[in-house]
Amino acid sequence: MQFGIIGSGSWATAIAKIVTDNGNRINWWVRNEASIAYLRKRKHNPHYLSAAYFNPAQLNLSANLLEVVEQSDVLVIAVPSAFVAETLAQVPATLLASKKIISAVKGILPQTNQLLDEYLAAVFNFSSANYFTLLGPCHAEEVAAEKLSYLTFSGINAAEVATIAAFFKTEYINTVINTDIVGVQYAAVMKNIYALGAGIAHGLDYGDNFLSVYIAASANEMTEFLRLISTTKASGELPNNYAASVYLGDLLVTCYSLYSRNRTFGNMLGKGYSVKAATLELNMVAEGYNASKCIYKANAMIQSEMPIATVLYNILWKQMQAEAGFKEIEKYLV
Repeated sequence: MQFGIIGSGSWATAIAKIVTDNGNRINWWVRNEASIAYLRKRKHNPHYLSAAYFNPAQLNLSANLLEVVEQSDVLVIAVPSAFVAETLAQVPATLLASKKIISAVKGILPQTNQLLDEYLAAVFNFSSANYFTLLGPCHAEEVAAEKLSYLTFSGINAAEVATIAAFFKTEYINTVINTDIVGVQYAAVMKNIYALGAGIAHGLDYGDNFLSVYIAASANEMTEFLRLISTTKASGELPNNYAASVYLGDLLVTCYSLYSRNRTFGNMLGKGYSVKAATLELNMVAEGYNASKCIYKANAMIQSEMPIATVLYNILWKQMQAEAGFKEIEKYLV
């Protein structure tokens, strides 16, 4: 099975490391020719996870996306959600028809407010039977350091999911199988929103006691949304364990970890940075920013009670002052 990786950020680089550490050769789309030359010469990504070294013999590096797609059986899409549509626009539907696609995208496509599988079905008539997700909790930095991490793979057919997941299991990666495609994708979106809020709380000088209550309330809020959205969009049985690693575990690590760009972004906002200034300072995409608007729009359909996410949306998009917003959130915590 020939893997192709679309993207060259920290998460894409971590995935490339995992797959090549299992002895596989990969096709890797890297948009910048200078980065390709650097990778070939210095054996690591010049911009992300410099501690992750590669055997050049295992890398077919190309700035030609169509070439990577053509040469791969399985495509791992690992670009920020805001750039997915732009990236895939040049790929003809006929070229994707025979592929399996693994989404490592941790967001909703903001242009259409769709999950990646919904976008692929609408634009490329792509079959959900060939669609899989790859989600955490798993920070790219810890993958580079080979610290034990867990990846959850989801898809309609559990046997096929297990086959895909086997290519990613290493001494430092354990894999978990799941069939809740809708729920895991929305959970990956929502945990970034709440983590951004955790960062704001830290920037406002709230302590660990407050943060523990905030995260517990966020987990409850997320669970109710997932139940309602999955009932609306999914067929089959819903998960009975939203405390599993891909739901609660990913929420916890994203809220607490210093590696979390969403927490870092929020911390800047709490300290008085504007959204624009924090974006420029971070120089990376904080998925929780666009996600807050996407979830706000999605919730218009199901009307789940989401006071915390609503306040965060107002802070990020409606110029609500962070301090005033968290005074509102205090009222919802029990």
